[in-house]
Amino acid sequence: MKTMYYDHGTPAERWERAGMFFDAKDYTRAAYVLGRLVEEVPEQTGPRLMLARAYYHSAQLRRAEAELRTLVERDPVEGYARLLLGRTLQRQGRDAEAESHLRIASALAGDFDDAGRE
Repeated sequence: MKTMYYDHGTPAERWERAGMFFDAKDYTRAAYVLGRLVEEVPEQTGPRLMLARAYYHSAQLRRAEAELRTLVERDPVEGYARLLLGRTLQRQGRDAEAESHLRIASALAGDFDDAGRE
């Protein structure tokens, strides 16, 4: 990949470029652009979450897990990050670890089991 094109422009332009790569299902290129963007603005949730999604879709599961754990540590009620972390752990065959994250994500989304309720 040519660094000049992928790194060129303002953060907003690179965010848009990463989105185009992601939408085109070119997750590896999207991850490259997003990785650089996350280095610049590590406090922002959007780029980090999209980076985790790009890693997930390109089967870079350990990297996805690392980004998602950072998000969940910062914001324990970030439901989508919890859901994706659970699914990432499942894809790695770590179902027991995934279960709690998936339960929390479900609760945050308001998906409660009606069994046992009055």
